[in-house]
Amino acid sequence: MKNICILAFCLLSITLFAQKGKEIFPEDIKVGAEKMERYLPLLEGKKVALCVNNTSMVGQVHLLDTLLSKQVQVVKIFCPEHGFRGTEEAGAKVESTTDAKTGLPIVSLYGNNKKPTPEQMRGIDILIFDIQDVGARFYTYISTLTYIMEASAENGNIVMVFDRPNPNGYWVDGCLLEPAYQSFVGMHAVPINHGMTIAEYARMVNAEGWLPGGKKCQLLWVKIDGYDHSMRYQLPIAPSPNLSTMESIYIYPSMCLLEGTSMSLGRGTDKPFLVYGQPKFKKGDCYFTPKSIKGVSTNPPFVNQKCRGIDLTERSKALKDNNFIDISIVIDAYKNCEDKTKFFTPFFSKLAGNATLEKQIKEGKTAEEIRKSWSSDLKKFKQKRKKYLLYPDFE
Repeated sequence: MKNICILAFCLLSITLFAQKGKEIFPEDIKVGAEKMERYLPLLEGKKVALCVNNTSMVGQVHLLDTLLSKQVQVVKIFCPEHGFRGTEEAGAKVESTTDAKTGLPIVSLYGNNKKPTPEQMRGIDILIFDIQDVGARFYTYISTLTYIMEASAENGNIVMVFDRPNPNGYWVDGCLLEPAYQSFVGMHAVPINHGMTIAEYARMVNAEGWLPGGKKCQLLWVKIDGYDHSMRYQLPIAPSPNLSTMESIYIYPSMCLLEGTSMSLGRGTDKPFLVYGQPKFKKGDCYFTPKSIKGVSTNPPFVNQKCRGIDLTERSKALKDNNFIDISIVIDAYKNCEDKTKFFTPFFSKLAGNATLEKQIKEGKTAEEIRKSWSSDLKKFKQKRKKYLLYPDFE
């Protein structure tokens, strides 16, 4: 009996460890950009462009400076939302310019010019994509990657992805995007949290024929050493101005849906994506006043107005190990807002990827009922996802 109890305890401990996963830090792994022995020979004699931002680091040195020090012929820089240095706030217009340090042209791929033009792709042999993603469908770096792949397929360029861990790569959940709701915040039929690294995602886009006309680009990738999908990667650099903590990154796939509502998500405070509310919200003991912060949140919702709402910091810590989209956050916000007729904006359906989720919430469906409605699509997606994984999965 004693031996049985000990065995049961050991099995329980193993199960709990598997659920919680292992936290890893940059020093525990080797990201694609650090594996220079793998890619430098492929860049010899090539004209190289980079799609990079502030997260594109090789140790303590930016990838651009690293490649130039190795005599790689870098001819152009492309930058996504938030800019080359990652200092522009969400939605801010990012201008094309010149890098003051190197004199290289910087082409913005945000705003009216999301896809590189044939002229912008001219004179490039290989385009390297090296940006830290957070694994949510509506986080726009994967959309920029898709447009780069599309332009490369049309113009004969090679795309090389330097892979980095996905901090939300240990779970898959959420409703899948329907084609009618395709936009820059959702381009493909994947769930809200897809559980793939950016190289795995690129492999799926290419092989599934998701580029226009079913075209395929010449795609290469450099894998991460020491990573698997059960790990919780602790980011060394904030991937964008309002995702400045791991707590905000863990809750982001659930919380970002509120961007399509009348709620403030704490932009302009010290807790973006960790609080939500309104000046006349009916619930909560958290009070905050959004301020205009240059480069982070200029004129955020309810700027300079005291808001009442909910602090989700502790909820985020629980979500780190519970591994699901917490749709109850949106349900509770809807139930307790002052004017339900103005709660949802058209942007909500773009973020959700369908019109069904809004309808379900208005009808009073529970979080459990809503999540159950995703199960069939999720099962099919998980099977598809397995084909493109480069690392051991979480299950």
